[in-house]
Amino acid sequence: MEYGPREIINPFRSIPLDVPEGMKPNEFFNSTENLNDLVHNNGLLMNPENLLLYRKALGHSNEFDTSIIYNTSQVILDPLGRPVRRTQVPDNVRHVWNRMNQIIIGYMLETYPDPTEHLLLAGEASLDATWPLTSPGVPSIRMLHNHFIVFPMQQLRDAALADSANPNLTDGGQHSLFQSYMRDVYREFFNRALDLRVLKPISSEDSNIKLTGYPQGLPCWEIRGGVDALKDIRFWQEYDAVLEGFIDFYRTFFSQVSTRNAPMPKDIYYPKQVESVLLFNNDFLATAKRVRDQCIVDAKYANSIRWQPAFKQLIYRNESGKLIVTISQNSIGNAITELLGVVVKRVPDAEAYEAAEQALLEKLLEVRRRLIEADLGDGIGTEYWPAD
Repeated sequence: MEYGPREIINPFRSIPLDVPEGMKPNEFFNSTENLNDLVHNNGLLMNPENLLLYRKALGHSNEFDTSIIYNTSQVILDPLGRPVRRTQVPDNVRHVWNRMNQIIIGYMLETYPDPTEHLLLAGEASLDATWPLTSPGVPSIRMLHNHFIVFPMQQLRDAALADSANPNLTDGGQHSLFQSYMRDVYREFFNRALDLRVLKPISSEDSNIKLTGYPQGLPCWEIRGGVDALKDIRFWQEYDAVLEGFIDFYRTFFSQVSTRNAPMPKDIYYPKQVESVLLFNNDFLATAKRVRDQCIVDAKYANSIRWQPAFKQLIYRNESGKLIVTISQNSIGNAITELLGVVVKRVPDAEAYEAAEQALLEKLLEVRRRLIEADLGDGIGTEYWPAD
């Protein structure tokens, strides 16, 4: 058995897309018209908080694959004004979001109990407003959305090894920047800023997917109590705290890149730790200088900088059965699955997709039933399934 990142092929049924003349697809994807189409053709459930559960027409896995999107397309028409991370949504929406996540992840763990047979992941990717909508690889819908994906491990074992130099597996260089020059202060900041009781720091050796060797070098935390912990609001508070700590680190670092000796950014979550751990750390400030100096002389490099927090945050299960949380910088072209060393090549093949469609829909409709039962929304009917 060879170990390393895998590249799998996932068939999909081509989506009829009528993009108005003069618009690029990514521009159209963010329109109210396109989101209406998403609801009517692939919507499974909607609730008063505007959280939409939908079938992924262009998915990563035909074993199990669904998403929740905070569909603000009709209430916030400015694509750059829409929430793109959990910290930007109202508390009541985040509460419902967390309950939906808990039920869906619980279903995944119940349906796929053997960690040696299936790789499970759930998480979100966020982008910042400095990414032009039409840039290659930019997430097609600029709204907060979450992914729930299951891969059969046998499919991954049988798959070809991915090119380890694939830029999609390297996080565009920003992760290597953090890892190469600020590894110790990065982890020290998390350890000193966050009051964690459910989440426990875990080493790379214990957190990796053994088959792929990923994630590589990222801070990871084991969820004490496993699936039962997801029913405790304390876990979701700590999950948010990890994101808040990441945002503080990211904003503080790039404010120093932008302006030498910049003051602490406004609205920091952990100001004492930012001041004592980050702004008085020579490695942190020297790395900011390194990036700043490069930006001054290299226009292409400067243009690639994501000045505002862009991240991926995941809950996943490795082969030993541990439920683990990790977080990483985001970058153009880097899909959420690639954080775990799984590159997905999606190819149009209606026949192959339809062979898996019925079993997939049965699982998605069962998830929907559980969400409806928990008063988390109402069913949506499409040509493929009824509303109830």
